[in-house]
Amino acid sequence: MAQCSILVLLLLTPKVFRCGAEDKDNPSQFQCVCEDNSCGRPVCYGQSCFASVTQNGEVPVYRKGCFNDDQSGLMCKTPPSETQVVQCCNGNLCNRNITAMPLLSQAPKGEPIEYSVETLIIFVVSTVIVLIVLSLVAVLICRKIHQNRMERLHARDAENGAIDGLIASNVGDSTLADLLDHSCTSGSGSGLPFLVQRTVARQITLVECVGKGRYGEVWRGQWQGENVAVKIFSSRDEKSWFRETEIYNTVLLRHENILGFIASDMTSRNSSTQLWLITHYHENGSLYDYLQRNTVDTVVCLNFALSIANGLVHLHNEIFGTEGKPAIAHRDLKSKNILVKKNLHCCIADLGLAVMHSQTNNQLDVGNNPKVGTKRYMAPEVLEESIQVDCFDAYKRVDIWAFGLVLWEVTRRTFSNGIAEEYKPPFYDLVPNDPSFEDMRKIVCVEQQRPNIPNRWFSDPTLSALAKLMKECWYQNPSARLTALRIKKTLGKISNSLEKVKMDC
Repeated sequence: MAQCSILVLLLLTPKVFRCGAEDKDNPSQFQCVCEDNSCGRPVCYGQSCFASVTQNGEVPVYRKGCFNDDQSGLMCKTPPSETQVVQCCNGNLCNRNITAMPLLSQAPKGEPIEYSVETLIIFVVSTVIVLIVLSLVAVLICRKIHQNRMERLHARDAENGAIDGLIASNVGDSTLADLLDHSCTSGSGSGLPFLVQRTVARQITLVECVGKGRYGEVWRGQWQGENVAVKIFSSRDEKSWFRETEIYNTVLLRHENILGFIASDMTSRNSSTQLWLITHYHENGSLYDYLQRNTVDTVVCLNFALSIANGLVHLHNEIFGTEGKPAIAHRDLKSKNILVKKNLHCCIADLGLAVMHSQTNNQLDVGNNPKVGTKRYMAPEVLEESIQVDCFDAYKRVDIWAFGLVLWEVTRRTFSNGIAEEYKPPFYDLVPNDPSFEDMRKIVCVEQQRPNIPNRWFSDPTLSALAKLMKECWYQNPSARLTALRIKKTLGKISNSLEKVKMDC
């Protein structure tokens, strides 16, 4: 812009630059050579002389002349460029011997910078060195984090005032039942002492992997000849492991329809940190697995439904007193998180996303896990993101929605008049195998669709009653859904009616 302004001034302002002007009586002016279309004579008079060259397209324009006012200093100080060079001098005819072409060749050029081979090698090597240093720093940080974790474990053990050798001798030849019974009768209400948990964990032999999921793996292990389940969390799911450990160790959760907790341990194996959660082992596996392999009759169907409802009532209800427990909402209830026991009753597992609430201090503990459950089982208010996150009852109603879907899965596999549908997950005919959040929101919230109920159910009193029950779990309005206690009582009535029918027969 500066160069353009100067050029415009040179071309348009006769006061600043004139060729052929003459003031021989002024001693402060110099006689200059004037070579320009505007020059009337070969010389002019001014305060300074100049020679310039301007690159206009491919043909350079050469000019010589004089500046005639006080602004000449500004013109003479114009820095050279690729398109214009101006050079001034003071003296009679001093611009006569200034050659314009070399002036333009002296201007700075925008040529690309060339790097030597040595410079490129130095650049590459230095980059590699920086990456190596950063990698070493990252390794040191990871080792420091691992060391801190182990120190926290040792500090936690120290708080219990015992040493590994003493605890190991106390464990001795006790069975798991002995240890758990002692824990329940000792008044702690929080499972086994930490050091007993660690001792048990480190005496377990892993036998076979029985399941895999997004959280990690489940193994069948053995402790002193007894089968146990070992859930090994992946490092990225540490928050779920910590949450489940926290709930089991601070809450009285012993119940026949809640998966029995034995121990939890964070340990270093094979140069990596492993997160173990050790529970009772149930060889039938999850309800999801069981229903794919087996059909059930109405009695077993009601056993499944009632036992799940019993577990849900125990979770949802707060128990007051010194050995009480806060109310708990599961938040990820589904057939894969329910296990089938040997007596064909169920127990609820996987409390990694659970929410706790205590009326004593009206405190809602949602944990520190950003996950919100399994998309296929999400309630409308979760999919719409309209759930009241500060209201504990809202989380319980989410569990009720999911319970209705689990009940639908079980009822489909229940024989009636010699017929049972093949196993399918909820909404199998409406969404893909791995539905997205938006897939589920469209079906559940926008279209307000629900799982299909086969006509054959209505010809069976038990299945018809279950169909009515699950529909009352699926109301779009969360507050209209049944409570876990109401579901339990309704299932009890259905079960009693079935027994009366069998007795009459």
